[in-house]
Amino acid sequence: MNQTYLYLLAPLHTGGTTQEGNLVGIARESHTNLPYIPSSTIRGKLRAIIYDKKNKFQLFGNELGDDNAQLEQGDIWIGDASILFLPVPSLSHGIVWITSPLLLHRWVRYQTKSLTIPEIYSCSFKQNNSNVYLKDAILKSGDLKEWENWQDFIPKNDITKPIDKVLILPDQHCATLIEMSLWRQVKIKLDEHKTVDGGFRYEEAIPPDTLMYYTNGLTTKANGSGEESLKELNSLISSNRIIQFGGQESLGRGFCQQWNNTPNPA
Repeated sequence: MNQTYLYLLAPLHTGGTTQEGNLVGIARESHTNLPYIPSSTIRGKLRAIIYDKKNKFQLFGNELGDDNAQLEQGDIWIGDASILFLPVPSLSHGIVWITSPLLLHRWVRYQTKSLTIPEIYSCSFKQNNSNVYLKDAILKSGDLKEWENWQDFIPKNDITKPIDKVLILPDQHCATLIEMSLWRQVKIKLDEHKTVDGGFRYEEAIPPDTLMYYTNGLTTKANGSGEESLKELNSLISSNRIIQFGGQESLGRGFCQQWNNTPNPA
């Protein structure tokens, strides 16, 4: 099982299953309501950027309408992309990247190195000895704890260097702040005379500078003989360092930097 990381360069919107009133939501996990990128979105994008038809069928299988009428499974599978750290504005610290025990536990189970999840309110900036102001939340310096090995939880890449102020919040508080930190853009339809035609709507998006990851590996069809397919997938990801997911590509939305990361050795 491999991991691929995504560092959002722009707001990212992947359509949800429902629309409530004039709010166009994003894809969310049913049990946590946290935003995520569906595996079908990632798989579809990776499949679309392969030009060699043979490699495309080998990795992802065929589809209805392809030359072969019988559907066949490909050699690789793609998982959903989950949030690892999400940036929130702070009046006291500029930007703080937040996470929670649940989000860290999800990530740690894919690591080969044994990592212990720190206590809630552990942070990388305890030495500042100042209160933390996050949106409508205030954390007193006395409640914060030192997170000594926080860098072990940040995948090594030049683009992740700005992530230097990290904080672990309780799951429910983290989810609330993530909800408050989503981008919501107002869209108004105009006619040819530049006058409002109809109502308006809000579109949600995951903010830029969010760090996410997804897992991938070989399907049972490969049956231990798909090493070449895995190398092909890794090459595909490495050669497409900047990739775009979701809609609004013409507006520069959904662009991410992606890279493969070998799990930390034991």
